[in-house]
Amino acid sequence: MVGDLLALFRRAAGFTQAALGERLVIAESTIAAYEQGRRPLLPDTAVQMDQLLDTKGALAVAVAGLPEIDQFPLYAEQYMAHEREAIALSWYDVLTVPGILQTEECARTVLRNRVPAYEEDEIETKTAGRVQRQEVLHRKCPPTLSFIVWEAALRLAYLEPQARAEQLRHLRVCAELPGLTLQFLPLDAPTHAGLDGAFTLLETPDHQHLAYTESQRGSQWVSAPDEVSILARKYAMLRSQALTPEHSKGLLDRLLGEQ
Repeated sequence: MVGDLLALFRRAAGFTQAALGERLVIAESTIAAYEQGRRPLLPDTAVQMDQLLDTKGALAVAVAGLPEIDQFPLYAEQYMAHEREAIALSWYDVLTVPGILQTEECARTVLRNRVPAYEEDEIETKTAGRVQRQEVLHRKCPPTLSFIVWEAALRLAYLEPQARAEQLRHLRVCAELPGLTLQFLPLDAPTHAGLDGAFTLLETPDHQHLAYTESQRGSQWVSAPDEVSILARKYAMLRSQALTPEHSKGLLDRLLGEQ
C-alpha cells in the first residue's frame, strides 16, 4: 500500500524514479524497491518525500500506521534490510556476542533464554534467520565492519563448555576477515562510554547514517542526525577505551587456552 501510494504521488508530481532519487540523494533502485514493497520506507524518508511531493504528510501517516505482523517487528525488518546492503557497520554489544558473529548453538541458546519464552518452533526459525544474516560477512564486496564487545560477553556462562569454545574459535576466525575489526572492552577498563546499552551504527549505499538501539523495553531506529551523532561519538570513545584489534585477538587466544 505504501509503495503504491508513493508511485502514485511521484507520477502526479511529474517525477521519474531516477529524478526523485536524485532530488533525495537516494539510488533509483531504492526508490523502485520502495514502490514494489521490497523495502520498507523509513519514517524520516517518508517525511522528506511528503515535503518534496507536497503530499501533506500522507506518506508519513501511512508508514506510521503499518502493522507489525511479520516474523520480526517492523523496526527489525527495516534494520535487517539495511544490514544486508550497508557499506559500513559499527556494532557495540554489552552482554552477548553480536548476532551476526554468533554460532548457531550460541544463537539458539540466547533465544532460549528469552522471557517470556519462545515456542520451540519459533526458536528454530529465529535461529536460522540469525545465522543466515551472517552472509553479510562474506559478501563479494563486504561492508567495512567494526565490532566492540564488552569482555563480560566472552564469559558466556550460559553456554556449555564445548559450545563456548566453539563460539570463541568462531570469533577468532572472524577477527581475521578482511575489512573487519573486533575489539573487546576489558572488565577492568577505568572508563566506559557504553553503559547505556547496545547499539549499531550503519551507513547505507546512499551514504545515509542511521543507528539502531536495543534495551529491555525493545529496540528502535534512530535516524535524527543529532541523535545518530551522539551515538557515533560514543562509539568513537569506546574504540579508544577498548583493546586494540591485535590485543583483542590475544585475549581470545588466552581464553581458548583456558578451555
